[in-house]
Amino acid sequence: MTHRCAVVAIVGRPNVGKSTLLNQWVGQKVSITSRKAQTTRHRVTGVFTRPGLQIVFVDTPGIQQRHNTALNRQLNKTAVQSLSDVDLALWVIEATGLTPQDEAILAMIPSSLPVIAVLNKSDRIRSGRDREAAFALGDRLAAMHRFSALVPVSAERGSQCEIVVHEIEKLAPEGEPRFAEDEVSDRSVRFLAGELIREKLFRLLGDELPYETTVVIDRFDEQPSQRSPGHIHADISASIIVAKASQKAVVIGEHGSRIRRIGTEARADIARLIDGTVRLELWVKVKSGWADDAAAVRAFGVE
Repeated sequence: MTHRCAVVAIVGRPNVGKSTLLNQWVGQKVSITSRKAQTTRHRVTGVFTRPGLQIVFVDTPGIQQRHNTALNRQLNKTAVQSLSDVDLALWVIEATGLTPQDEAILAMIPSSLPVIAVLNKSDRIRSGRDREAAFALGDRLAAMHRFSALVPVSAERGSQCEIVVHEIEKLAPEGEPRFAEDEVSDRSVRFLAGELIREKLFRLLGDELPYETTVVIDRFDEQPSQRSPGHIHADISASIIVAKASQKAVVIGEHGSRIRRIGTEARADIARLIDGTVRLELWVKVKSGWADDAAAVRAFGVE
């Protein structure tokens, strides 16, 4: 039987649902999500495998021009470079309208690269006005003659995600799988643990949490669990990096309430990830102005 394998970049502006879509296709969380812009800061690979087909999805940081820091410049660079070695791109936008930023991102995609337009948040189309806007958007996109397919989806509900897979399969070149059948990402558990901690920061602190915050795993030790034979126990120490001393107090919270909740929720997610038990130790450290320091951005692991 012919086997097809495609490397697919997922591109779009912040908060259009790229990471949620990736997690739907992979079947578990490999890319973190929140309502905060540019939650994704790395090129994260998720692997979808079925008989005769493997799709290597590449989740990219949301491209934006809002912040002109070294961190933001590096994130935009990572997103654009991800388009250089893929077989096709998924251009993710919202189903109810097109923004100038959406169009700018589309213009960054090489003209020779096949593109599938994925119109997310279709479940939010409720009123007659919303439906009219969605139909008008579909007509506008079809008139561009740029897309191999137009697919409305709901990343949160998972609806129509299978249709996107079907459209990718039509375009996928013949080739052997790049990953084993049971692999879902090229990222290490250590990396994913740090991302899960950062997700809790973004989700629990919301607008109180500054853009310039990151997580560094200082120690990650795995060993067989003594309490649960056949399972893993992970001993983890991580540093939460903020840019100002005042931000440290925000993360810690009154009497340590916030840092405890961050630790509790992150520990539960990491335990599910490794199917084992976790001891998690968190520290909050100040690195003044790190997000506008190119050397510090690289040192903290942002590609």
